[in-house]
Amino acid sequence: MPTFCRHNRFVERCPICSKTLPGRTAGAASSARAKSPRPPRAAASTTQRRHGHSGPLRIHREGRAEDDGYRSELVPGLRASADANRLAEEIAFSSGRLLALAGAEPPGLYGEAQMLAVDDPERATWTCFLIAYLGPLQSEDPFTGIRLALTDSPGELPDLQDVSLGPRTSHDRARGSETLSAYHQWVQRGGTAGAPSPGVQGSQTIAFTGDPAWGPQRRFERVFERLALPGLTRMARYDLLVTLGRMGLYELTPDSLQLAGVRGLSADDPTTLAAKRVFGIGDPLLLERRAAALAEAAAIPIEALDLALANWLSPQRASMGCPPETNDDDAYECAGDALGI
Repeated sequence: MPTFCRHNRFVERCPICSKTLPGRTAGAASSARAKSPRPPRAAASTTQRRHGHSGPLRIHREGRAEDDGYRSELVPGLRASADANRLAEEIAFSSGRLLALAGAEPPGLYGEAQMLAVDDPERATWTCFLIAYLGPLQSEDPFTGIRLALTDSPGELPDLQDVSLGPRTSHDRARGSETLSAYHQWVQRGGTAGAPSPGVQGSQTIAFTGDPAWGPQRRFERVFERLALPGLTRMARYDLLVTLGRMGLYELTPDSLQLAGVRGLSADDPTTLAAKRVFGIGDPLLLERRAAALAEAAAIPIEALDLALANWLSPQRASMGCPPETNDDDAYECAGDALGI
C-alpha cells in the first residue's frame, strides 16, 4: 500500500522524503525523475485556455543583489548590503516627501490644495483624493491627468476614460466611475457604513473628522477602516490619509502600515510584497512589528516606510509628484546606522 509523506505526496515521488527510504540514493531519485514522462503540450494549452490566458506564460524574475554576507536583525530578509543601501535611499526619499507635504510650499497640486483648504476645504479634500486615487505621473508635470479629472464641483463625477494614470494608481478602467460613486455615497453618509442621518447633509469634512473626541491615531485607524470602498486599494487609502494629515487638513497620524486586518487586501499590494521580502516573513502582524522596529531604530515616522518599501521593490521609483532630488539626509544617515551599512 503506497504511503503519503508530510508533503502530501507519495513517499517514493517526493524529492525530499524519498531520500530517507532504505537503499534510496540521490542518483536513483534523479534517474526516476528523468524517466518520468513530461505532460503533453496540448494539456498545458488546455489549462491556459481554462484560466483565460490567451498568450504564452511569462515569468518575471526579480533582480536582487548577490549575497555578500550582509545580515541585520531589523531586515532578516536582506542578504546583500546593496539591497540594504537601496532601502535606506528610498527611506530618505519617502521621508523627504513627507517633509515637503508638511512644509510651507508643497509641490505642484499639493500646494494648490493647501491654499484651497482655508476657504474651500471640500475642494481641497477632493483634490487630495484624486491625487491618491489616480496617482501622479512620472513626467515634468505629474499632475496633468489629475487636473483633467478636477471638475467644477466635488459632487460631480469626472470622466476618467482618457485620464493618464500614475504608477501607484488605484483606478481600474474596467470599473469606470464605480469607485468615485462609492466615495461620494460614503461622503453623503458622513463616512459611515449606514444610511445618512435624517436631515443631515454629509460632507468630506464630516467624513474625515469622524468623532471629534478621537485622537489623531484613533481617527486615522477608524477612517482608514471606513474607507474600504470598492476599487480603493490599501495604498490609495493610506496615502490619502497620510497626505491629509501631513498637510494639516485633518488631524490624522498613523501608528502602523495598516497591513494587518485589512479587508480585501490585494495580494499584489507593493508595500506588503516588499515587506514580506525585506522582513523575511509573511504574517501581517509580525510584518507590522518588524516595520515598527525598523522605523523606531531609524528614527523615522512609520508612514515613511509605506512608499519606501514599495519603491524598493519597484524597478523605478514612484516620485509621487515630488522632484527627483527630494531627500532627507538625516533620515538616510539614521537608516544607514540602523541597517549597519
